Amino acid sequence: MELYYSLSILIVIASLFAFLNLKILKLPSSIGIMLIALVSSALLVLIGHFFLPKTLEHFSGLISGVDFTDVLMGAMLNFLLFAGAIHIHVNDLREQRAPIVIFATISVVISTVVVGYLLYFVLPWLGISLPLIYCLLFGALISPTDPIAVLSILKKAKVTKSLETKIAGESLFNDGIAIVVFTILLSIAKGTDETIDTGTVSWLILKEAGGGILLGLILGFTASKAIKSIDDYIVTVLITLSVVMGGYLIAHQLHISGPLTMVLAGLIIGNVGKKVAMSAPTREYVEKFWELIDEILNAILFLLIGLELMVIPELNKFLVAGLLCFVLVIAARFVSIWLPTRLIAFRRKFSTQTIKILVWGGLRGGVSIALALSIPATSQKNSVVAITYIVVVCSILIQGLSINKLANKGAKLEEGVKS
Repeated sequence: MELYYSLSILIVIASLFAFLNLKILKLPSSIGIMLIALVSSALLVLIGHFFLPKTLEHFSGLISGVDFTDVLMGAMLNFLLFAGAIHIHVNDLREQRAPIVIFATISVVISTVVVGYLLYFVLPWLGISLPLIYCLLFGALISPTDPIAVLSILKKAKVTKSLETKIAGESLFNDGIAIVVFTILLSIAKGTDETIDTGTVSWLILKEAGGGILLGLILGFTASKAIKSIDDYIVTVLITLSVVMGGYLIAHQLHISGPLTMVLAGLIIGNVGKKVAMSAPTREYVEKFWELIDEILNAILFLLIGLELMVIPELNKFLVAGLLCFVLVIAARFVSIWLPTRLIAFRRKFSTQTIKILVWGGLRGGVSIALALSIPATSQKNSVVAITYIVVVCSILIQGLSINKLANKGAKLEEGVKS
């Protein structure tokens, strides 16, 4: 009953904020909802301190009662990744496979190292002491671009199809390698007795990423075959739901990547399933259903990000550090994108404007916050969580609100060059 109570309140608030955004702010839905939630959280904190402390306690208790890491990583992320992948064409991914693979793997590692060492040398200037391993841990959790934030913003941004595919494809696949890197660094930070060597890392990558891809392919093709044998939109929708919910349970039990499982299953059903296994009416119902799920969960997620402002401890102490880290993360993102594009095979494919959009379009979101909150309680955790939250909020607001303008400028420049 308590879960139903919390979910009911969140959906009511999300619908109210979505309505206010549509009527007044007219921003992209996810950004508008988060912005209103941030303002509301700040007002509640101020009012609670001076006038209505019990109201603040009530709302803070509600938000604290929601395990952000468990809710996002264990439930919402699977639905959102599947919903995003089911609308992406495999042919588009195939054309951009080289940059997507490079950006989703090598770029994540480069960014992790650059962010970690920059943070380690800069934070002491601000009077904050953070061991190198925790700086690298922050680098790992903040380096992957968030697929939920990226896909929701790209719907409104006017970028070219090839560029949209690069950004979306990278964001869908880079969680796997990022979570492996994060897990390894967290084991070192906790001082476990596990041996961290090349063999261990290779096995983790093979098990997490390879296992997730294999399971996703099996689920996708099995579901598509089942859907082909029937012509009923209700049963088809139920099959796709079972792929997401059952697939996550299997991935969790096997300790393989749930996100990659969902991406591959979504891609297969969205391409093979919709083309050869579904009739036109069934295809329309499935697309509309997952579009609705995507919008509802996005609204709740970005609402939660905004409301987390009330419960993150000592956030004001790390405001300057967080703003500085946002700049460092953007700089590291540039390095991690620019270096791979210097490879001979990529030189003709990436203009300066394309690199700018790739860098600026790499938004951070709820996945980073969830990973930060999953760190066991230590004296360093509050610092990492607070800085992560500030970087994510800045990324969604600053990058999310300006990427469309940057993309339009890039499109005009390309037209000028062609003419």
